[in-house]
Amino acid sequence: MSAPLGIILAGGRATRMGGGDKGLRVLGERRIIDHVIERLIPQCGGLAINANGDPARFAEFGLPVLPDSLADHPGPLAGVLAGLDWAALHGADAIVTAAADTPFFPADLVARLQDAAGPKGLCLAASLDEDGILRRHPTFGLWPVALRADLRAALESGLRKIVLWTDQHSAGTATFASDAGDPFFNINTPEDIDTAVQLMATR
Repeated sequence: MSAPLGIILAGGRATRMGGGDKGLRVLGERRIIDHVIERLIPQCGGLAINANGDPARFAEFGLPVLPDSLADHPGPLAGVLAGLDWAALHGADAIVTAAADTPFFPADLVARLQDAAGPKGLCLAASLDEDGILRRHPTFGLWPVALRADLRAALESGLRKIVLWTDQHSAGTATFASDAGDPFFNINTPEDIDTAVQLMATR
C-alpha cells in the first residue's frame, strides 16, 4: 500500500494560548511543529502544512503551505479539504492529517490508519481516556482524495463537525494504546507546554 501525503493542520487560532501559532511555540529545545514533522515525514510520501495568513513564517521548513480554500476559518475540515486538493494535483490517492500541536502521536500512525480504514478508505485515530472511554481524535485521520468533492459540498452547506461527516462515510477507527499516557496529548495552553516537557522524558 503506497504512503499517503501528509498534512500538518496548523490553521487554528490558538485562542487559549493567547493567539499565534501553537506549533511554533518552543517545547524542549525545539518547536512543537519540529516534533510533529519528525514523526510524520517518515510515514508519508510527501508533506505540507495547512495554515492561513502569511506563509513566510513557515518558510524555513521548506514545505508547501496550503491555506484554506473556504473563507472565515471553517475549522479543521477545511484544512483536510485543502490537503485533498493538493494531493489531487499530485496524483495521490489519500492524505493523512496530524495536528500541529500534538507532538507525541504514534510512529506507526499511518500504517494503523490504513489497516483500520473503512470501506471508502476513511479512518480516524482513537485512544482510551483516563476513564476508559474511547475518544476519537478527528484531526488524525486517513482521507481518500475520492471524497474531496463530497467534503467540499458538505462544508459549503455549513457542516463543521468532523465526525458527522466521517460517520456518513463509514470511517474506520484505529485505536491506539494509552497505557503510558495519551499519545494524542495536545498543547492548548501555556500550562500544557509544561506538562509536555515532563512527558518528553517518558517518550
